[in-house]
Amino acid sequence: MDKDDNLDDFFDEMQGVKKLHQDKISTPPPNSSLSQSVNYRREAAELQKRPYENFLTNGDVPNVEPLEILSYKISGIQPMVFKNLKKAKYAFDYHLDLHRLTVEEARKSVFDLVSSAEVEEFRCLLITHGKGERSRQPARLKSYVNHWLQQIEQVVAFHSALAKHGGVGSVYVLLKKQKHKRKINQIKYE
Repeated sequence: MDKDDNLDDFFDEMQGVKKLHQDKISTPPPNSSLSQSVNYRREAAELQKRPYENFLTNGDVPNVEPLEILSYKISGIQPMVFKNLKKAKYAFDYHLDLHRLTVEEARKSVFDLVSSAEVEEFRCLLITHGKGERSRQPARLKSYVNHWLQQIEQVVAFHSALAKHGGVGSVYVLLKKQKHKRKINQIKYE
């Protein structure tokens, strides 16, 4: 049997086969039943594909109250881990103080910190944003920090700090565990 016979057999078998057309993949409308944080993360993930470009929002964000407790966690976070974060059981690897910064300066500082967190092997952060009770726009920076942290894929949870670390003017931030540390835990518990 030569090459031409194989080719003829192939074409005989392929008779009647039609090309499939790919259906268009649609994304859910922006105000679908998905939670707002999922939408934020989706937007951030799209923007993160462009390396080193600050994807954090610099437009309008939902306002929070100066004395409001900030609390957020992605699904899958163990309740005990979140409880320990809220009670400051984890030592924070870095403290970022945003007092006296403009929104744009704070945006850059938060982005730079989280961008370097994997290299620096940071897992828990303390970010002081202030309450903004006496500001012209109350809790403006606090509102941005609340929004930004929900946009960042590496952030798995955050909660307002204890009084000794700034209370509702600060937030504890828990980042995803680095891949190599997850592997170490897998090996340890096998």
